[in-house]
Amino acid sequence: MKLGELIQSGDFKGEKHVPVIEAPSTVKAGEAFMVNVSVGKEIPHPNKPEHHICWIQLLYKPAGGKFAIELAKFDYTAHAASMDPAVPGPAMTEPASTVLVKLAKSGTLIVQSYCNIHGLWESSEEIEVQ
Repeated sequence: MKLGELIQSGDFKGEKHVPVIEAPSTVKAGEAFMVNVSVGKEIPHPNKPEHHICWIQLLYKPAGGKFAIELAKFDYTAHAASMDPAVPGPAMTEPASTVLVKLAKSGTLIVQSYCNIHGLWESSEEIEVQ
């Protein structure tokens, strides 16, 4: 079995596990731009000790390139855990992050996320560099 066979995808408007990329579709070469990644944009994903998003990873595959480049990885480690399951803990991190990126050529932004119950999820967006 290959890892790619375990990755799920779908439309984030109908499936709460699909990670979302929010970025301009066209950017200028070498200029920084913001990329937002999240899970649960349209349908909120649970954020509880028993069901949560552990991490989101952002990659970039340059057009014509063979390999993807890891741009960022965000770990979400607080899920309102407490010693008493009946009382939520004092902190939680939501699965949403922002990173500034500079690209030299067009390609594909790829986002992957991991749910502790439902596994790996992925989506992608093309980005044009001028």
